[in-house]
Amino acid sequence: MTSNAANLLIVEDDPEIRQLISDLMRQEGFVVEAAADAPAMDAILARMRPDLVILDLMLPGEDGLSICRRLRAQDTLPILMLTAKSAEIDRVVGLEMGADDYLVKPFGPRELLARVRAALRRSHMPPAKQRDRRFAFGNFVIDLDARQLLDERMATVKLTSGEFDILACLVQRPRRVLTRDQILDSARGRATDPFDRTIDTLISRLRRKLEAASPGSNLIATVRNGGYLFTAHVRLLT
Repeated sequence: MTSNAANLLIVEDDPEIRQLISDLMRQEGFVVEAAADAPAMDAILARMRPDLVILDLMLPGEDGLSICRRLRAQDTLPILMLTAKSAEIDRVVGLEMGADDYLVKPFGPRELLARVRAALRRSHMPPAKQRDRRFAFGNFVIDLDARQLLDERMATVKLTSGEFDILACLVQRPRRVLTRDQILDSARGRATDPFDRTIDTLISRLRRKLEAASPGSNLIATVRNGGYLFTAHVRLLT
């Protein structure tokens, strides 16, 4: 999706930061709505569905984590969480609530734009010109172009964009041990330091969803001091 076709919802209580982000995104061609708190956000969501939500963690009343959990229970739209806290636990909790990415304040405009564009690319379906990106494994079928995972009943398994990207990375590299850095670099398009444990949270969430859809599948193995291994036999569907 190009930026001039994307609608962004910014939820930030600091008026200066909210205005700065809004102005930046509008200059880049995005359509922007902004809210200072949860009630204002809900009023906007009642009349439009954004392509991405930029959500501050520390908000008056209902905080960002609660909002993130509530939005994720209703929809799969991408959520980029902003936080003034740099502790690992805060990033992990945000991802556990369903955020697709996080950015620690203070941040530069270029980094924010890069994260927004990357999240939009991950979340929107590219043109499906070929049918060579559908794979079967276990009781599942994954369509990388349609960004869809189907279970054995051909029902859609709901994944966040981050979870889907992790699964797509693993499916295309089956029975190979991949480090956290390799997975994050492939799935999210950015480097990460060796102590960033957010990948563990994403893998944990993905495992639970796969297990719920196909009990006993055990598709993702943890390799001690190595990373993760996708254990399934994967075959290409034509």
